[in-house]
Amino acid sequence: MLQHRPHTTVVLAMSADGKIADFRRSPARFGSKVDKAHLEKQIAASDAVLFGAGTLAAYGTTLTISNPTLVKLRAQGGKPPQPVHIVTTHSANLNPEIKFFKQSVRRWLLTTTAGSLSWKERLRTLPSTLEIKAQECFPEFEQILVFETPTREIDISAALKHLATLHITRLAVLGGGELVASLLGLNLIDELWLTVCPLILGGNNAPTPVDGKGFLADLAPKLQLLEVHAVEQEVFLHYRLQRPAD
Repeated sequence: MLQHRPHTTVVLAMSADGKIADFRRSPARFGSKVDKAHLEKQIAASDAVLFGAGTLAAYGTTLTISNPTLVKLRAQGGKPPQPVHIVTTHSANLNPEIKFFKQSVRRWLLTTTAGSLSWKERLRTLPSTLEIKAQECFPEFEQILVFETPTREIDISAALKHLATLHITRLAVLGGGELVASLLGLNLIDELWLTVCPLILGGNNAPTPVDGKGFLADLAPKLQLLEVHAVEQEVFLHYRLQRPAD
């Protein structure tokens, strides 16, 4: 029986005070090599990864699987070397010159009707000096997925159901906090992996794993702790979302 949506896991590193970036929203490079290997392992276990435009803008790239053992395991499972990398953005105001568009990954765009038109127009109006580059390095997204609510926001629920029809059974969500908040609000997350790193970032405007308006305590999503382990100075927390029937 076809799964109604992919099994969805959030994978994030955060400071000890619960920030996923500093107040300038700089790339979060405070995780250790162990945390990076953990993230790569979670990506390798997925058919696709999903992240917001803000996360992409901060890094300019996406994390690819470089561990030969993980690549081999994917091949043995009949999977391509890399999962699909899906950017979600309402406006599709993406810079086509960032390194992401040169990486050897399958790129999909999840956006609105306006975002789809904007992206296509952006490519058509690249400066003439970039035309050859655009053809070689900045191809169109392999797929542009357009799912809208009546208010012209991204219909993330419908999008995930569609991903299941494309044989995306496991999805890793890599941020940011607004995306995670929207998924939590729609009960579309199954698990979370949170790495607690040994630093304090602070800041009223520093992003957290879950941004947005937040949840009242009596309506907040409840978690079940599945495992916890410490490696040197970092703590790895694995949670499952509790469902009403749990």
